[in-house]
Amino acid sequence: MRKALLQIHFCVLLWGVTAILGKLISLPALPLVWWRMLFVVIALALLPRVWRGLRALSPRLLLAYAGVGALVALHWLTFYGAIKLANASVAATCIALAPAFTSIVEPWVARRPFQWRELLFGLAVLPGVALVAGGVPDGMRAGVAVGAASALLVAVFGSFNKRLVDHADPLTVTAVELGAGTLVLTALAPLLPFVLPVLGDTSWVVPNLRDTFLLLLLALACTLLPFALALVALRKLSAYSVQLITNLEPVYAIVLAALLLGEQRELSPQFYLGVAIILAAVFVHPLLQRRRGPVRHPELLGTAEEKSVVD
Repeated sequence: MRKALLQIHFCVLLWGVTAILGKLISLPALPLVWWRMLFVVIALALLPRVWRGLRALSPRLLLAYAGVGALVALHWLTFYGAIKLANASVAATCIALAPAFTSIVEPWVARRPFQWRELLFGLAVLPGVALVAGGVPDGMRAGVAVGAASALLVAVFGSFNKRLVDHADPLTVTAVELGAGTLVLTALAPLLPFVLPVLGDTSWVVPNLRDTFLLLLLALACTLLPFALALVALRKLSAYSVQLITNLEPVYAIVLAALLLGEQRELSPQFYLGVAIILAAVFVHPLLQRRRGPVRHPELLGTAEEKSVVD
């Protein structure tokens, strides 16, 4: 049990590093995400297990996972767009809104009864959101809006994944989703300046040596490595304990951003008060729906910056 707890803490720390790497990589958001997804897909394509899983997929399931992959791509695009428009701290804070969005979106997607206490949880984060938005410089407000859109996309694709996850091998699902996401971004690139001009340059950029190294770290050390560790560790942990640990991701990201990037100089005390309110609500949420059983679907942790545990 102790080893599993250390492993999941290490996974969450690596997920927190994704925001830092997103700030350090000089590429605009779209080519950054495109290269990240491509590197992950190439790595997964080297595994015979993935090809066996692909042969076992029905066309209907393949199409469904591809649709979820399009949402994953848009989530990553807006997440890294928020980092470029603001900074890593702002993007990580916005992603902490995902559980609040999930409490509203999931009953509709999963076709389960709506729970009023989940709506109250969603409303509890609103004062924190207002303080965060008011606590950033005017030039970062667009980053807050794009980051909130990223959190909403997490809620949507995470809810769909919960409906589909039992039907295929998790590594195969990840390969299909990220492969489809890469294709979607390729098709979306010419339209993005008209659809989301706030994200800026969408031209294809070949990364230099430094950015290539950072992208490989992002794809392998911060995506595939924690994915593999999570598949092992989460089978031994309760959903409640895992939810509490994964809620630390924005905390790790904000602390790392302050230590490595000095972002605390760009943000006001009002911003950090808003962060505290949002995180307090996020940590209270699992207390309201405590689950003692093992995590049923740890593979859902593979394709997002915000990691929601399946009940």
